[in-house]
Order: sequence, then C-alpha cells, then structure tokens
Amino acid sequence: MAAAQAAGGRGPAPVEAWNPPDCGDLDIRIAADGTWHYMGTPVARPALARLFASVLAREGTRYVLKTPVEKVGIRVDDVPFLAVDMAVEDAADGRTLVFRTNMDDVVRCGPGHDLRFAAGAGPGEWVPYLHVRRGLEARLTRALHLDLMAEGEVRDVAGQPMFGVASGGSFFPVMPAADLDLDLCP
Repeated sequence: MAAAQAAGGRGPAPVEAWNPPDCGDLDIRIAADGTWHYMGTPVARPALARLFASVLAREGTRYVLKTPVEKVGIRVDDVPFLAVDMAVEDAADGRTLVFRTNMDDVVRCGPGHDLRFAAGAGPGEWVPYLHVRRGLEARLTRALHLDLMAEGEVRDVAGQPMFGVASGGSFFPVMPAADLDLDLCP
C-alpha cells in the first residue's frame, strides 16, 4: 500500500473533459480476475495495463478507452478493477478503510467512494464492490472480502438493525442483522 502511495504517478487522465469521435470497438477484454487481454492474449506488461486503465471511462453500460482524439469500446466481464489490499486508518473522527487496486489506485472508502454489496451466486452470499472513480468499480478479492467482513458491525438504519461496514464517516449496510448466522462457533 505504501509503495503505491509513494509511487504517486500522474493518475488517471481527465477523460471526462474529452469528447472524441467513437471509432468502434477493439478486441480488448478485462477478465473477471482483473487480467487485461488483447485479441485473446493476456497483456503481459503491467505498465501497459495501467496505461490503458488511466484512460478507461464508462459511458452508460459501455466501457471505453478514451483519448483526446478517439474512443474505442472494450469488453469488461464484471468490473474493471480488483481491490487487492486494505488498510485501516484510525483518526479521532473514526476510521477509514483504504484500498489498493490491481492497477495501484489508492482509494479511501467514504462519500464518493462508496461500498455496495451485490447478491452473490449462493443464498445469503454478498459480493462487495468499491467505487474507484467516475462510475468505475473494483470488486474485492475473496480474501479481502473476508477481511472486510471482520470489520463489520451492527448499527440501526432507519429503525432496523443492519450489519455493515463503517468507513470515512459513512455506514454501508450489507444485510439485516437478523439474517446473520451467529451460531458459527460450536
């Protein structure tokens, strides 16, 4: 996490300021595991994938790579990023969960960088996603999902006890507390 923050870098491009012509689609795909593919072959150079990620934008349900002179559509299996590391920053006004993505974005969870939980494949299964920037999200890895749930707590939300996660002055509900299986230990 510290290495990603110290590296700094230029960050994402100001794609929201650009309005280039649409040049169709390219055979670029971001797999559910976060791997970028060009014409079916994994992109082996992490720096190249990070460059592509810096010009990635979302227009409705379509993902595009956008430069000042052109934009091209790409395919994304789930979401474009994975959250791979998490740290907890404690402060007098509460804690903030800080995530690092597979593209070395460092994101402080809170207003504007919300957590959302989507129904998973099995009953009672929830998949956590983090808003990274401009409609682009990161899915938390399975291990990070477990670490996140360990940070969970029960709070009253609109008169109902909810299990969720607090970060950056916000509370992100996961499920009603009554749905928790509290008999985990024999």
